[in-house]
Amino acid sequence: MGKSLLILFSLVASLSYIAQAQSIELKPIWETDTTLRTPESVLYEPTKKILYVACINGNPNLENKSSYIAKVGLDGKVIQLKFTDNLNSTKGMGIMGDKLYVTEMTQVAEIALATGKILNRYPIEGAKFLNDIAIDTKKGVVYVTDSNDSKVWAITNGKASLVLADAPLKGTNGLLFENNQLLIGNGDGSLLGLNPETKQLSTIAKGMGGIDGIVALGNKTYVVTEWGGKIWYIHADGTTELKMDTSKEKINSADIGYNPMTKVLFVPTFFHNTVKAYSLN
Repeated sequence: MGKSLLILFSLVASLSYIAQAQSIELKPIWETDTTLRTPESVLYEPTKKILYVACINGNPNLENKSSYIAKVGLDGKVIQLKFTDNLNSTKGMGIMGDKLYVTEMTQVAEIALATGKILNRYPIEGAKFLNDIAIDTKKGVVYVTDSNDSKVWAITNGKASLVLADAPLKGTNGLLFENNQLLIGNGDGSLLGLNPETKQLSTIAKGMGGIDGIVALGNKTYVVTEWGGKIWYIHADGTTELKMDTSKEKINSADIGYNPMTKVLFVPTFFHNTVKAYSLN
């Protein structure tokens, strides 16, 4: 083997080691007050530089009609507690254009970002427990998971269609749309990647608990959460690293938000009734 080839192999091995060795640490910054009741999801809005927080405000069931969307500043101060009110067990959110989309139990609400007014509701036939949302803004598709039915739906021009169902889907929850791929947080603790055009599935990472929130950090690295209180870092090679576990303190970690400009992660604590912010170093 030539000297140049040896050097090349050594360089590749070194780069591989460096990529694998790179990680993150979570440093607490602030925590909101407890006026946010049962916060399930946080969404960072880069234009206005604010956070939208979906608050279930009680139990996540069909009878709960008192859920709301709050607006919170990047300093953790509540700007408007009830930006939109009288919602049904709100969970995942997404933004397309000047509208905010949020799941209710069996439908998706469309809200005007300018006013907080509910513009439309899109029912999904047979839905049991709609959970997270991810949006393909280029094609105008709103993707939604049904955790109790292990399905992924798409809403296009106000009409719902089934994208994927049954095995290997199980208790599907977290969603993220990135680089023309739909990332799905599965109930068996695996992070799946779906090509929406071909319906081809791949496994990005596995070995965690049921995945609630997913954010992309770039270069095929991710942070995902388990609702019970665990936060994982997923390396580019698919290996996983547990970064935080607050399950013993009964502090949940639900559907997270992320500000890529400041590298700050926003974690809704569900029954703990706050949102916590962490810098990623």
